[in-house]
Amino acid sequence: MGDEPSKTFSDAIMLYNASPKAAKQLIPIVEAIGDLSLGAISGALLKNLGPKLKPKASTDTWWREIVTPAAAVINNAHELEGTPLIRVKPYDKFERIAQDKRRGKLSRVERTPADKEWIEAFCRAADPYNAALVRFMFETAARIDQAVSLEPDDLRPAEKKVRVKAQKGHPESWITVSPQMMDELLALPAKRPKNRKTGKFMKPRVFGYGSSTGYNNRWKTICKRAGIQYLSAHPAGRHGFFTELVVRQGVDPVTAAKAGRWSDPNLPMRIYAHAETDEADVRARFRTNHVQEDPVQTPKQRKSKKE
Repeated sequence: MGDEPSKTFSDAIMLYNASPKAAKQLIPIVEAIGDLSLGAISGALLKNLGPKLKPKASTDTWWREIVTPAAAVINNAHELEGTPLIRVKPYDKFERIAQDKRRGKLSRVERTPADKEWIEAFCRAADPYNAALVRFMFETAARIDQAVSLEPDDLRPAEKKVRVKAQKGHPESWITVSPQMMDELLALPAKRPKNRKTGKFMKPRVFGYGSSTGYNNRWKTICKRAGIQYLSAHPAGRHGFFTELVVRQGVDPVTAAKAGRWSDPNLPMRIYAHAETDEADVRARFRTNHVQEDPVQTPKQRKSKKE
């Protein structure tokens, strides 16, 4: 049999090139199952770590922060050393609902996507940097981290193209923006944000933010001033982008998904497309009485009917 079947999860960790974020997630996992051999670790065991390590979290969080990184470590060892492969069945809706009930909180709250009216109200109350930021994400479906990472060299004014960095498994790419959007970006003097951890100034950035969370408090103030509902970057950007194109403007999902850099159009249709027809209006359609017009009869027709 050799030594491979006896390798433990701790051994597999040593073979895995984890990012800082993944490494942080793996620390409590290796403390819990580090001594177990890889062959003894099942999908059910990984799923059961959720209630033990994060009892107040949702099943989505368990999957993202426990099951996924642990399975990645095990399957990486399988590729390198031939140890057992693992496949884990996702939490089903009944498990999700049961956990939401235990923690007294819904895990999948319906997001409100931005529309053109919200965007314009926001921009009227915002400074030029934040107005341009929200318009850029609404127009391109860029994620907040991609947007705030933009540097002056990422702009090609003559071609109306902007370079967005790689993220979520998608490579770095150049995307086309409207002439108005490019003019708005070029009008912003680049700012050098300060790194909050080191205190050092970073490279100049188009929107002036140094992190993907730095915009939050500012946006809350802008929304309050504008008298509109607060939306974070994701519903204002990617959710708003896909709903605007598919639901409001009738663009086909395949075209919209490609423009927003989704590899599978089924994903945004399931998550990012928000229905905007009022439910009461839908029900009322079943109660609508279709009035049939009584055609005007000529004297000859009335006589024929009597005969």
